[in-house]
Amino acid sequence: MTAGARRDYYEVLCVERSASASDIKVAYRQLAVKYHPDRNPDLPEAEEKFKEACEAYAVLSDANKRARYDRFGHQGLGGEGFTGFDPGAFGDFADILGDLFGFGDIFGGRKRGTGQRPRRGHDLQYTLKLPLEEAARGVERTIRVPRRESCERCSGSGSEPGTTPETCGTCQGVGQVAFRRGFLSVAQTCPSCGGAGRVSRDPCVDCAGKGRSEREVSLNVTVPAGVDSGMRLRLAGEGEGGSLGGPPGDLFVVIAIAEHDLFERDGVDLHLELPISAYQAMLGTTVAMTTILGEEREVGVAAGAQPGEVIRLSGSGMPHVNGRRRGDLHVHLRVVVPKRVSAEQRRLIEEAAELGGGLEPEMDGGFFDRLKRAFGGSD
Repeated sequence: MTAGARRDYYEVLCVERSASASDIKVAYRQLAVKYHPDRNPDLPEAEEKFKEACEAYAVLSDANKRARYDRFGHQGLGGEGFTGFDPGAFGDFADILGDLFGFGDIFGGRKRGTGQRPRRGHDLQYTLKLPLEEAARGVERTIRVPRRESCERCSGSGSEPGTTPETCGTCQGVGQVAFRRGFLSVAQTCPSCGGAGRVSRDPCVDCAGKGRSEREVSLNVTVPAGVDSGMRLRLAGEGEGGSLGGPPGDLFVVIAIAEHDLFERDGVDLHLELPISAYQAMLGTTVAMTTILGEEREVGVAAGAQPGEVIRLSGSGMPHVNGRRRGDLHVHLRVVVPKRVSAEQRRLIEEAAELGGGLEPEMDGGFFDRLKRAFGGSD
């Protein structure tokens, strides 16, 4: 492509001349994906558009080249605009396409294998189910966790004690092998060593050369008072063992609180439905109850209490997990009317009803007026 035939680099990337470096990178990434030759085998012009986008990005991503281009155009680059796929000059978008397509260094070199370096083990997750009482008090639990650990026999090397893993002859220890795909040199994980870069000629008999073995371990977990569902406790270094001498990952214990038969939780507050008789609601009463922490409390029901009325017991709810004061307990009154009464009870109730004195529902005259209109009555 001659200088006279080159399109404006900003036009190629579809960005304004004032575009930031981040905008330019995003625009290039989109074009690279759109016109990558492997994704467009039936579109001959895709390769040319891909190269054009690479050329534009090579200039506009370099502050010095971009400044010269903005001032003098293509002539100001002095042949520096695009001189071939140089791994040094194109390392940035080599990484971009490597991440997008799973390649190594696609512009001629090979990405250094990660298998040769010690690698941290994966983090693990364990769900711990607790009743509400234990969540309120806090508890210590022993859990059993299956995980992969560094093999004790070979210390994670994968080779029998006294022997040393050899550099993989297929990838020469890189962990990847390269092959040509069109004008690109593409890297993939080495099939001989699985990306480790090393092979064991005398594999460890305990781990079969893997360097790690499956094991179930017992761990003590201290759960603080006040935990709620979804909270995570981190046990550092108790995750999966690392490879090639790398550090282990972490274990995250996720809390799951079971539903309670009596209490319903709302953050640090608790709600409880308390059934009382109609007589207790009319006359008032005191009801003894036990909180979630086993404390004895009395609920004072005032005379004339109404169904659904809420009585708040301050400080009788769940503890704050950070140690602050406790939440409240909200007692919801449910007035229970007896379905059957004895003859004597009925006689006494009827006598009380005849006496009146406020035992009838307290309704204003407007209510009865609305009731008549609803059923077609007249004034």
